Amino acid sequence: MPRPNTKSDLIEAANKNLKMLESILDGLSDEEKHADIFPNERDKNVRDVLVHLSEWHRLLINWIETNMKGVAAPFLPEPYNWRTYPQMNIEFREKHQTTPYEDAAATLQKTHTEAMRLIETFSNDQLFSKNAFSWTGSTTLGSYCVSATSSHYDWAIKDIKKALKTYRAKF
Repeated sequence: MPRPNTKSDLIEAANKNLKMLESILDGLSDEEKHADIFPNERDKNVRDVLVHLSEWHRLLINWIETNMKGVAAPFLPEPYNWRTYPQMNIEFREKHQTTPYEDAAATLQKTHTEAMRLIETFSNDQLFSKNAFSWTGSTTLGSYCVSATSSHYDWAIKDIKKALKTYRAKF
């Protein structure tokens, strides 16, 4: 599916990709849900991927809500920027080392629902017209929403499938 460039395509792609991700999660054994199946990557297990997605939903939600209240805020919180955000992702993982897999999965559902409700409040033009909001800079609001939802789910699907293939080949 091409990158969404309308509100309806964004909503459809986000929900479709989340369902695909859920289908993969439903097919995991209990061992696979908890094992470190990503041997040489930032994320070590599926929980780490799920909390990563939820934390990026929170970034999107907080950024939109703050700016819509008239308080100028960058997408990435201080002290991060687009060169240093990989460290933020590591900190997300570290923050959730005691989060159970089941809680991570439930939180992903919750933050997805919150993000989609927020996206629904905007018109197609607000989402995909350049300069609809000064705080989005040269990027559309919709592009940020795609990145935090459907594109991020696509990344997670590919990453988990690849890791599972390698993990399962060991047995």
